[in-house]
This record gives sequence, structure tokens and C-alpha cells, in this order.
Amino acid sequence: MQHAGQDWDAIRAQKVVGLAAMAILGSRCGAVVEDGAAVFFFTPCGTAAGWSVDHTEAVRAGDDVAIPPARRTQGPGPHWRMCPGEGRMLTDPQALRAALEDAFGPRVGEERAG
Repeated sequence: MQHAGQDWDAIRAQKVVGLAAMAILGSRCGAVVEDGAAVFFFTPCGTAAGWSVDHTEAVRAGDDVAIPPARRTQGPGPHWRMCPGEGRMLTDPQALRAALEDAFGPRVGEERAG
């Protein structure tokens, strides 16, 4: 376990939505840990303080996030869905917000509630 708020903040999303956001982000996606029905995106410190995106949760400073061994890319248990790499640990919070909002948006043929 590592504590959020020291080197990074973490954003927790439901697995299905998180995977859709990863696809939307493409090469802009940083490291992602999958743990059960959730995925965790890592963002710069300070992101959690102002985070407000439906169906996601900011992991507050001092809260623990399970960080798997570097080469664990399959479960059971926490594993890397997107491994950290050189300069690829953090995801830009604005890009992540947009990707998550798009992932929650209406599907083809649906209209947004207004």
C-alpha cells in the first residue's frame, strides 16, 4: 500500500467506466491499477482537493491505494491495467475529467437529459 497525496493523488472509477476512459485517453493515459470492480488513475498532487466528477471518487491524501508489484499485469488482486513507464505514471486531470465525462455520456441513439 502507498499513501495518496505524497507523490500523486488517485481517482477511483468503476471498472467499466474507467476502461472506457482509458480507451478515450489512448496514449495520454498514465498508469492505471485495476482492483476488483474499480480502477485507479494517478494524477498530480492536489487534484483530489477539487475533484468532482459523477460516479468517481478522489482518494484523499493519506488514504491507501494498493500498488501491485511492477510486473503484475493480471489478477487476482490488484494489478496494473496500464503499467507505469518513463514519464507515464500520471494522467492529466483535465484530460481524465473529459474522458470520464465522455465515458458516462449518452450512447448512440440516446439523448442527454437536460
